[in-house]
Amino acid sequence: MESAKALEISRSLAATSSLQRPASPVNHMQVGVAISVVCALLCLAGCGGSSAAVVIPPPIVTQILSDPRFDGDIEQTSPTSYIVTQGMSPSVQSVLAGIDPAVLTEFRAFLNFPLGGSGGVPANAIIDSAFLEVLVDNLIPGNGSVPIRVELVAFQPPTLIGTDFDRTALPPLGAVLVSGNVTAADIGRFVAVDVTSLMIQAQQRGLVDFQVRILEDLGPPSFTLVVIDDATTPDRPQRAPLLTVTYH
Repeated sequence: MESAKALEISRSLAATSSLQRPASPVNHMQVGVAISVVCALLCLAGCGGSSAAVVIPPPIVTQILSDPRFDGDIEQTSPTSYIVTQGMSPSVQSVLAGIDPAVLTEFRAFLNFPLGGSGGVPANAIIDSAFLEVLVDNLIPGNGSVPIRVELVAFQPPTLIGTDFDRTALPPLGAVLVSGNVTAADIGRFVAVDVTSLMIQAQQRGLVDFQVRILEDLGPPSFTLVVIDDATTPDRPQRAPLLTVTYH
């Protein structure tokens, strides 16, 4: 078990080595282009020799970093008491999810991805896929193992309040699970989760931000805390939580 001081060190820990995000298991851009080409050829074949051809544009891939001003976590210290930490700072460079084995309080992390602007996702976009990647800085204890749940939530303005921890006060709009438990093998690595269904929900609801609550999955407690990197250092683009969306 780690002391409160060790936990604070874990929060501000930032590795000095250069990190590279792993290649996606499936190149969704290539798949999308291939599908578009096949559709175009089928259309030409069915046009009876007509010179008119339907051109299907290739899919667009956009990558959105989380907004460190609104990322944060909430610790439940009693059934009705919470500690809210929102906004990254020199002393806070991570968000926490899971149960602290030293004091048995639970943390739930919140990430905010803006969908507007030139690098966002248009309101009329058709979502092909969406993946969320987070870098695991640490696991407490080091031999812990914890199932992680990712829930789509909506809170505007994007300011956290204590009861956002509560799934009744802030109901999830959808949820997915990280494939497999997060373990020591994930420390220093990016964990990716397919959030396509959540992104489609956000699009259908016209949400201006893609906001997720990350928590230990429901069921028997696993006394393990996950430290998720949210650095504001110059190498943030290589470290911070990332949402990759492919759409038409």
